[in-house]
Amino acid sequence: MNPRRFEELTREESLRRLGSVSVGRIVFTHQALPAVRPVNHLVDNGAIVLRTHPGAALLSAVDSVVAYEADAISEDDHIGWSVVITGVARRLRGASEIERYERLLRPWVPDEMEYVIRIHPELVTGFSLIEDNEALPHGAAP
Repeated sequence: MNPRRFEELTREESLRRLGSVSVGRIVFTHQALPAVRPVNHLVDNGAIVLRTHPGAALLSAVDSVVAYEADAISEDDHIGWSVVITGVARRLRGASEIERYERLLRPWVPDEMEYVIRIHPELVTGFSLIEDNEALPHGAAP
């Protein structure tokens, strides 16, 4: 196995990578307990946008601090990245914004997704696990 190292990502690179995938996990409090749900998302102007349906546990996260995580990690060599953002989940209510996100963000489940939630990232942490070619002995091929 080749040597590896963690590399911290900038805020901009973290958000770019988050925007390169369509599914992540939201972490929130539901009935006083931690809850995690996989959801599809988009990154728009630096914010994470989700859609959900009436009755979803995720609605208990509105106006609360949440974490959102997405990653892309190879099953073969475990090379990849992970990004975690923390911020307050807000429900959007403006008709034009809701219509815009209904066009841009297609649900991956067949429910009626009439609620749009935006998370403005206050904290952004991203790491990439990469091959460390500099750690190889001189002249060795990766």
